[in-house]
Amino acid sequence: MNLLTTIVSEAQQIATDDYVGFTFFVGCMAMMAASAFFFLSMNSFDRKWRTSILVSGLITFIAAVHYWYMRDYWGSFGESPTFFRYVDWVLTVPLMCVEFYLILKVAGAKKSLMWKLILLSVVMLVTGYLGEAVYREQAQIWGLISGIAYFAIVYEIWLGSAKKLAVKAGGAVLQAHKMLCWFVLVGWAIYPLGYMAGTPGWYDGLNGLSMDVIYNIGDAINKIGFGLVVYNLAVNATANTSEA
Repeated sequence: MNLLTTIVSEAQQIATDDYVGFTFFVGCMAMMAASAFFFLSMNSFDRKWRTSILVSGLITFIAAVHYWYMRDYWGSFGESPTFFRYVDWVLTVPLMCVEFYLILKVAGAKKSLMWKLILLSVVMLVTGYLGEAVYREQAQIWGLISGIAYFAIVYEIWLGSAKKLAVKAGGAVLQAHKMLCWFVLVGWAIYPLGYMAGTPGWYDGLNGLSMDVIYNIGDAINKIGFGLVVYNLAVNATANTSEA
């Protein structure tokens, strides 16, 4: 009851026109609900898919914890919680890359693929943070480096060794891989908009947008959606195994 009382109390403190605070609150609740769903469904699948579901739950759980802090930070100071957001990303985005390795293990994926994607994601995030919070006057340069790392990830999963492994696996794995690729290509493309809205440069016209709203929407779509794709793969793979 204490947790419920706290949630209700904090919801009542959000101003009716504070759409940024509202997206933090909804994002936190959505991530919590997704985590419970993934964790409670783990035992419904074959053992080889449980780790993938566990990672999906960890991604949304870590995000829920950080959204709790980010919501409080926004409510207290009215400023973007950039530090907390990047701490969240530096933990969850590499885990999203791990998901590619986990679903492709059935096709013989090696750990080198996982570490390659993790390294690229860390470079993408660290340089993004430097441009957004540390060297803001050079935001374009750091954003460019971050973008190069992002497109390297896109190339690897769409055209590189990850794609070849997915084609080799075929069936439900290939379909799930394609869906995750679209999340990276389209869903992750939301974040550069938030970056540009929150940093100075030739794109100052985007400063009328709310960086936090863009990021919050992007997080909800990508992290929960990523997990649901993996969940659907586990459902289909387990069903096919039972029928065989």
